[in-house]
Amino acid sequence: MAGIYIHIPFCKQACSYCDFHFSTNISRKNELLAALQLEMHQRSNYLNGEKIETIYFGGGTPSLLTQSELLEIFDGLHKHFEISKAAEITIEVNPDDLDKKKLKALKASPINRLSIGVQSFFDEDLRFMNRAHSAKEAVYSLKKAQDIGFENMNIDLIFGSQTTSNKMWEENLKTFFDLQIPHLSAYSLTVEEKTALWAKIKKGKVAPIDDDKNHEQYQLLQQAIDKHGFQQYEVSNYCSKENYSKHNTSYWFGINYLGLGPSAHSFNEKSRQWNVRNNIKYTQALNDGKPYFEQEVLTEVDQYNEYLITSLRTKWGIQKTDVSNRFSSAIQAHFEQQLSNLKLEGVENSDDSLIVKRPYLFQSDEVVRELMI
Repeated sequence: MAGIYIHIPFCKQACSYCDFHFSTNISRKNELLAALQLEMHQRSNYLNGEKIETIYFGGGTPSLLTQSELLEIFDGLHKHFEISKAAEITIEVNPDDLDKKKLKALKASPINRLSIGVQSFFDEDLRFMNRAHSAKEAVYSLKKAQDIGFENMNIDLIFGSQTTSNKMWEENLKTFFDLQIPHLSAYSLTVEEKTALWAKIKKGKVAPIDDDKNHEQYQLLQQAIDKHGFQQYEVSNYCSKENYSKHNTSYWFGINYLGLGPSAHSFNEKSRQWNVRNNIKYTQALNDGKPYFEQEVLTEVDQYNEYLITSLRTKWGIQKTDVSNRFSSAIQAHFEQQLSNLKLEGVENSDDSLIVKRPYLFQSDEVVRELMI
């Protein structure tokens, strides 16, 4: 079992908070998509023939791709990889792209899951974040996607924004649950260096993030998911029943994945690779047969620390048999010693597992720091 992530680095405009790699200039899109096909060919053996169970189109804004461009990518994927007939295939989309024609095209493609970047159902928030859609468009796109026949959907919402009051956040959550969407990714607004939001805060044009409000809105989120029977299975991810994101869950379980496109990351248990974060350099390097990624070989300590970081983010936590089966006696001894000294609130330590209890998942990094080498 393995996954593929495809980074489409184009956007209509720059969101104020976004630190992902993207460009608002799409004049070189065809060149980049051709380079993407070359990368598929060059890295077809990276996953050692493992069957592909998940494919994820991220960005950027992959919904800017036309139907024919998407289908060409799928042709390349099927040429170079064995893809399961039951694979979860997700594409990130923005509400302003989802008119009826676009939704029909997506439905006619192999894509079977949408992840829609709503962020808020309030225009005040959307303007502050410099999103390209309106609140009305957000609701319209979600309802139309359901009408077209998409059932497996996620939406992204952001809490803690300077413009989002507690009442607005509660209304955002109410709208989400009223729409009966099976999956929610809810993120606390963070300020990344060199973003537009960071620059405005630095210049005093915008107030800093209010940590107390962040915490209050996180607690409101916890109350809402309890009320509606959702489960939190990872720090920022919530779903009804067992509608987990298979692709993202595979990251947290340490399953191998290949990243395609500029800035995309890859992982195969023993090493991690990341592609150059520049569209022109990525395209030129592939065309010229030159290196376009860097690689880090993971030591056993690296692998152990990464296992802690990913596992403790989830409701499943650390399985102690994994530690004994995967790591040396020295690392096992360190783990047991640190575990015996662990006195943090919100940790459930049983004979079989170590789990950060749900209300404390937001602070799982504290547990990780205690256990790391």
